Amino acid sequence: MFLSLHPVPVTSALHSPLVVVIPIYNEAETIEAVVSEWDSSFDSLGIDHQFLLLNDGSKDNTLDVLRRMEAANPERFVIIDKPNAGHGRTCRLGYSAAVAASTVEWILQIDSDGQCDPVYFKEFWEKRSEADCVFGRRVQRDDGTARMLTSKICKLGSTLLGGRNMVDPNVPFRLMRRETLAAALERIPASFNIHNVALTYIMKKTNGIRWEYVPIRFRERQGGSNSINLMNVAQWGIDMLLELRRLK
Repeated sequence: MFLSLHPVPVTSALHSPLVVVIPIYNEAETIEAVVSEWDSSFDSLGIDHQFLLLNDGSKDNTLDVLRRMEAANPERFVIIDKPNAGHGRTCRLGYSAAVAASTVEWILQIDSDGQCDPVYFKEFWEKRSEADCVFGRRVQRDDGTARMLTSKICKLGSTLLGGRNMVDPNVPFRLMRRETLAAALERIPASFNIHNVALTYIMKKTNGIRWEYVPIRFRERQGGSNSINLMNVAQWGIDMLLELRRLK
């Protein structure tokens, strides 16, 4: 289905306690394998789940692959096709759709490039009874200097601005309780670009939220292209700080 930025049509299709939000851009060659790996992991753990797959205006045949997946298992896969808006806003759309579904208890966000390894998810799931947010902490990274530098700038800037240790604020391996996520989204304008950092920032500054972390290895990309380079890291950091200063 084609969807604009209004999540209501998707909400009725979401009924599992765990919804996995995956923003996707030009991942036609690998997205089916990435999702299959996660799907098998959830099944082995006996977890009732659904994938909310958001095609962010891909220019390859990603959408055809996603439609084929949905046709083969419409109960498991829910597809949003939308114009390109970037990773952050695409995540936000997925989050908004997931928290609007009353049967959803937990939202997991991962990326579509295979860097998030499902081998760690069992520990995430086991920690949920004592936590409202379970985040990965990338202790080993195979994804290159530019992305490691981006994460360091992100952590330093958001920690200084927020007065709290943000740990790994832009990690795309995060499990969040529905009510906690919904409350945080109310404090973040939909026009923001860097939603995952903003979410970490807001939730870290909110008293009473219970946090757990799982050390993870962040794998090398399995497909797609790396859109970050050293030339735009500084501008990204400035933009992030300007956006975070608007949050209260």
